[in-house]
Amino acid sequence: MNLKSLLPFSFLVLSGFHCYSQSPLNAKIDQKAQALESQIVTWRRDFHENPELGNREFKTAEKIAAHLKKLGMEVQTGVAHTGVVGLLKGGKPGPVVALRADMDGLPVAERVDVPFKSKVTSEYNGQQTGVMHACGHDTHVAILMGVAEVLTSMKADLKGTVKFIFQPAEEGAPKGEEGGAKLMIKEGVLENPKVDAIFGLHINSQTEVNTIAYKPGATMAAVDFFSIDIKGKQTHGAYPWSGVDPIVTSSQIVMGLQTIVSRNLDITKAPAVVTIGAFHGGIRENIIPEEVKMIGTIRTFDEEMHTFVHKRVNEIATNIAESAGAKADVKINVLYPVTFNDIPLTEKMIGTLEEVAGKNKVILTTAKTGAEDFSYFQQKVPGFFFFLGGMPKGKNPLEAAPHHTPDFFLDESGLVLGVRSLSRLTVDFMEKQTSVAIKGKK
Repeated sequence: MNLKSLLPFSFLVLSGFHCYSQSPLNAKIDQKAQALESQIVTWRRDFHENPELGNREFKTAEKIAAHLKKLGMEVQTGVAHTGVVGLLKGGKPGPVVALRADMDGLPVAERVDVPFKSKVTSEYNGQQTGVMHACGHDTHVAILMGVAEVLTSMKADLKGTVKFIFQPAEEGAPKGEEGGAKLMIKEGVLENPKVDAIFGLHINSQTEVNTIAYKPGATMAAVDFFSIDIKGKQTHGAYPWSGVDPIVTSSQIVMGLQTIVSRNLDITKAPAVVTIGAFHGGIRENIIPEEVKMIGTIRTFDEEMHTFVHKRVNEIATNIAESAGAKADVKINVLYPVTFNDIPLTEKMIGTLEEVAGKNKVILTTAKTGAEDFSYFQQKVPGFFFFLGGMPKGKNPLEAAPHHTPDFFLDESGLVLGVRSLSRLTVDFMEKQTSVAIKGKK
């Protein structure tokens, strides 16, 4: 990702944004969003009760498209398999702002006892599993549907165009398929009309409700998945000297990989993670198997460190295996780049969030080692991605169930803040951009 190439454009576009007064639409946005609260919760609960996996969000897409069409938007369906794009053309000239919500659920069986609990099951990687919105994408869809209704109600006064992007497969496409933000971009979602800036949010179950957290620059990690297959020589467990033990060899590799972060990287520069998530080998207690398979993940925030970690994973696995008389086959799949908040855009728009939530409710956070394919949009246009609190007030974050777990739970009272935030960011960006353009003509 060439992050530096984004900065000159951002500074040129945003350098005059500080000379600006509040939009007269802000009060209308707040009133309309508040009036929609019960509807937003209803939408969220419907999506939560009926989750769909990535590239299979057929019913979800139908409901979204029907809503956008009812609002009178130009609507495109079937983008990147099941994606929906709505175009709202304001009554006045101005920039194009994109807003994105992801739609897919996860292969997780829900344990939370709520009236709208998911009982859906499906097949994932050849296995039957429960399906749950265990990451909050149901709230993202409901929030963006609310934003669509709010902004449509003031269409004549909008100084620009809004592109509503409802994205499938953020959690990854099924094996053998393309999907997600990368495919949407490939199919032209940021063009016709060309997007000037993009905003997105992610609800967080361990951040207190009605709180917003953000970070300029590298916000969420680049993520890679890797596999290491160790081929030894099978033998009887009673005679290990007559074979090459891939279990012992693989165990040494697992330990060796831990030295990448602890001994090879300058972690004062940026954090990094190398994790082995699965280790499979053998079938019987007295047989040393021929092969062991491992899979894991890499998280980095710096491009040089990213390249170096790849190099060390290969070197460590290959050389340890060779020293034991075994062979290592290493494959690394680059999944998502760094989620990088355009620094000038973030600095110019953070005041909007402070006005919406209250200055003491907008928190500068640290980088997160989770990942987001919103990062692909940010590679193409300046983008700002922030976190919306969803944890019940007063709860200990350490006791709140994290994302991607069966007990994941959200306080719905903060959804209106999400609607107000995205709506106000859109209108304020349009106002500021238009103000700069007018001054430029003078």
